[in-house]
Amino acid sequence: MWRSWASSPGRVQAAPASYSNFACSSFKDIQSLCKEENHSSSSPKKPSIFHRVRIVTSVLRNWSTAQTNPEPSPKPESCASLPAGGGGDGDQSVVIYFTSLRVVRKTFEDCSAVRTILRGFRVKIDERDLSMDAGFLDELKAILGRRKVTLPRVFIGGKYVGGAEEIRQLHETGELKKLLGGLPVAAGVCDDCGGYRFVLCDNCDGSRKVYNEKTGFRICTACNENGLIRCHSCSYVHL
Repeated sequence: MWRSWASSPGRVQAAPASYSNFACSSFKDIQSLCKEENHSSSSPKKPSIFHRVRIVTSVLRNWSTAQTNPEPSPKPESCASLPAGGGGDGDQSVVIYFTSLRVVRKTFEDCSAVRTILRGFRVKIDERDLSMDAGFLDELKAILGRRKVTLPRVFIGGKYVGGAEEIRQLHETGELKKLLGGLPVAAGVCDDCGGYRFVLCDNCDGSRKVYNEKTGFRICTACNENGLIRCHSCSYVHL
């Protein structure tokens, strides 16, 4: 009879466990190659030399531009002064830039305190409220040579004196009285504007629009963004 399949000499036997991992002196281990490939793919890619060169070049270009065109340094505030023809009576004027808005509490309180101190001497004051006319802000920036300014700001005799802290110190030491001595006395509350220093525009009546038969409605150029103009009776000429 036929011999059983188990005892057949032609049956392919399973390879020994020692041959499961192939090794040869002339080839590298396949498993080690796979491990190295996975490790290299997971590691972050280093920037190329061309990328570093571009970064260095841009930094050097920006640095050279900054050296050739440096930003102008702001001038000291102590040297600031009102320009000629900037309103007031020259050496006989007191100008204060302030705001009547209560948006920032400390700023509003400082402005109110300085105005109260100056009004106590009963001298003529040119009050320039930035909330009534935004042009005063650009005017003050040009005078001080700064992009950001704080309020209030006081000028006496055309020269910059300081803000709230400086006015308080001068008032406590008695120096402010000496600076304001001999200045014109205030005439009282203006009958035309009631002390607000502004009145409605005569051309547009505060609407900021004027009508022309040829072009129709146009924006009024005689008043500010609020439809107001400075009172001619108690205010000085705008810069």
